Amino acid sequence: MISGKTRFVPLFAHPARHVRTPALFNAECQLQGLDMVMAPLDVRPDMLDQTVASFRAMENVAGMVITIPHKASAARLCDRKVGAATLVGACNIIRREADGSLTGGMFDGEGFVAGLRHQGHEPADFRTLLVGAGGAASGVGHALLQAGVKDLTIANRSRDKAEHLAMQLVSAFPAARIAAGSPDPAGYDLIVNGTALGMHEGDALPVDVERLDPGSLVAEVVMQPDMTPLLIAAEARGCRVHKGIHMIDQQVRLLVDFLK
Repeated sequence: MISGKTRFVPLFAHPARHVRTPALFNAECQLQGLDMVMAPLDVRPDMLDQTVASFRAMENVAGMVITIPHKASAARLCDRKVGAATLVGACNIIRREADGSLTGGMFDGEGFVAGLRHQGHEPADFRTLLVGAGGAASGVGHALLQAGVKDLTIANRSRDKAEHLAMQLVSAFPAARIAAGSPDPAGYDLIVNGTALGMHEGDALPVDVERLDPGSLVAEVVMQPDMTPLLIAAEARGCRVHKGIHMIDQQVRLLVDFLK
């Protein structure tokens, strides 16, 4: 039951109709016996600064969960960042402290790797292609390297962004081979779509599926639809597939614990 004591957690997205996190977050809060509730809010990018400032002022706000397209923009609004957020310059959660200051964290990567392992896929030593260099992709790249990936190629529509992310990750993982490259998926053990492509009808595929090696693992961060066009095409090609929902399934407890 929501009361005047309930702590509120808005989820900022644009659009918001695709989000699946609130139901999982609220179920985890109920499981832990926490008087905390999440609801999605559709926030245009040009209104993000004002929206975060408004929620900063509300005493019963525990924090804010951040999704596409706000992860990088939200990080600059934080007073401090912790964990992976300090390296990748993006966050998917902000905790409102008692003094009204904001602490940003990034758990997409941890959730993604935990999701892989929960589904029986150990990413260590996978030759990996990561498509995207935005907030979610940055977190996933960091966590994959932390999990033991030694060979990571980052492909992005903007080559400069891919190179910038590669340099950030090299500074933290100097022993790994990390480079910006093409989105050609041939020869990789793991291909990760770290972009929003596939969320909207008519989106281009992030890679040329005809170049996928049968037996490779193709993974998504997009959670809606459950089976994206990429996963459908990859499965038809004989690849193993990994859904975006597995990332949030394993991440939701981390998000709740960050705000407790």
